[in-house]
Amino acid sequence: MTTLLRRTTRFAVRPGGNEAPRGINGYAGSPPMTGLSPFIACTVECRGEPDPTSGYLINIKAIDDAVHEAVRPLLERAIGQPDAPDADPGTLLASSLLALEQSLPVDVTGLTLALSPYHALSMTTDQTHLATIHLRFDFAAAHRLHVAEWDDQTNRDYFGKCTNPNGHGHNYQLEVRVAVPAAALGRFSTDALERTVNDTVINRFDHKHLNLDTAEFADGTGLIPTVENIARVCYDLLTEPVSALEAGASLRSVRVWETDRTSSEYPA
Repeated sequence: MTTLLRRTTRFAVRPGGNEAPRGINGYAGSPPMTGLSPFIACTVECRGEPDPTSGYLINIKAIDDAVHEAVRPLLERAIGQPDAPDADPGTLLASSLLALEQSLPVDVTGLTLALSPYHALSMTTDQTHLATIHLRFDFAAAHRLHVAEWDDQTNRDYFGKCTNPNGHGHNYQLEVRVAVPAAALGRFSTDALERTVNDTVINRFDHKHLNLDTAEFADGTGLIPTVENIARVCYDLLTEPVSALEAGASLRSVRVWETDRTSSEYPA
């Protein structure tokens, strides 16, 4: 039985300071923050068959050790010497993946470096020529879930409070995942991506009643504004503008959170 295991190791980056003690609070970061330090959450993805005796695919402490011994020094050197050739983000992701593959006795399939809770870079071992940018946004909107062909009682039975005639609101979160050639990652404009998402999606839906204020979800002519349909519409709207940002760039997926418990990703 093949298992996919992900382990996140958090640490403050101290350029030139790999001798910094690991610390004891891995949840907040090990080594811990001192003053104003860059902070990274490094998620390693491994795949394989768990050991039948221990139930482990691999001891997560081994993953932590590999990150600290093989990846953290690369990041510290890159941040301390940003003009060095191996400090290029695409090169750094590929080098980090290779270092993990050489350090761990299981198949390493991917690596994600979260630079903040809302911005991350990732790469998979089967496509090291590509990197993925993960970027989050938020918008507030109201909607009503209602099927015009159903009577009111059927709508209430199916959608519950969500079919309230005057609608209800959510603070949505939206994450776009954009694939770019690894060689272009260092020059890719995050600012341009933010402006594209803002102009194409956020301004279109933020502080709107989706059923009443938008063509995409208009009552009678548009889609029902479920989180599934919102994710698909956002993907369709962004596909062409994102591909125009950089040669070889493409929109991999869009994920929308309606609440912290409910989200939809398109395409799956």
